[in-house]
Amino acid sequence: MSSGIPLADARVFRPHAAATRVVLTALAAGAAVAALGLLLASRFPHSQTLVLLPPKANVVIVLDLSASISSDSFSRIGGTLRVLSRSGDRVGLVVFSDDAYEALPSGTPASDLVPLVRYFTVARQSEPGLFPLNPWGSTFTGGTNIAAGMDMAIGIAVAQRPRAAVMLVSDLDDDPNNLGALSAVGTLAQRDRVPIRIVGLSPSPANVAYFRSVFGRGAPIVEAPTPAQATRQELTPFPWTLVALALVVAAVLAAREAWAPRLGWRRSQ
Repeated sequence: MSSGIPLADARVFRPHAAATRVVLTALAAGAAVAALGLLLASRFPHSQTLVLLPPKANVVIVLDLSASISSDSFSRIGGTLRVLSRSGDRVGLVVFSDDAYEALPSGTPASDLVPLVRYFTVARQSEPGLFPLNPWGSTFTGGTNIAAGMDMAIGIAVAQRPRAAVMLVSDLDDDPNNLGALSAVGTLAQRDRVPIRIVGLSPSPANVAYFRSVFGRGAPIVEAPTPAQATRQELTPFPWTLVALALVVAAVLAAREAWAPRLGWRRSQ
């Protein structure tokens, strides 16, 4: 049994019916795309990072624990580790002073850096220059040999597939006796095409210029965040993208209802 209102001139409405079908199809496709965007935006929330890293690359962090680190730099290490722990990346950790060793193997979830933050968080009531007790203070912390840490990290990075990036966290105040070894490490990194990123702990302009000459202009040098900056980055930003996509979906659905046909017709017999 056919339905619809019988009309003698039903053919006149056929172009309008076709145009309506096109509009409804476009609106349905728009709603589907907006819903997909909403889903993707919710699955991949905004995350903070210190410096742009190559896509799909692990990160080997090279952390300076030498005695030259000041109280301000000490606090910036805590802020840096806090930000890195929220990056969602896979990391390794090499710590160095006179010597270097691998503290966390490459491929460790960045969230595993969280327990280390407390060792670099200076209490407000502490005396100036009084640092929290940490596992490295009495037996490891001493002089500065950046080349030792970087050489170990570059070896770890080269063994990764895809090749890992190396992120140096240091005040860049190296021992002058080690500058020759550091230059050799810079040549090695450029030869093996290891991406180098540097997070400076209040470095001097002269040291920044020197490290740019060693590792090339392609190795960005950024300033480490203070604890206050790291804390501000913990605040979840208002999800404007999700709100906008939700409004688009609602508008598309409302338009679909507005354009939906209310009457049907058929050719009269």
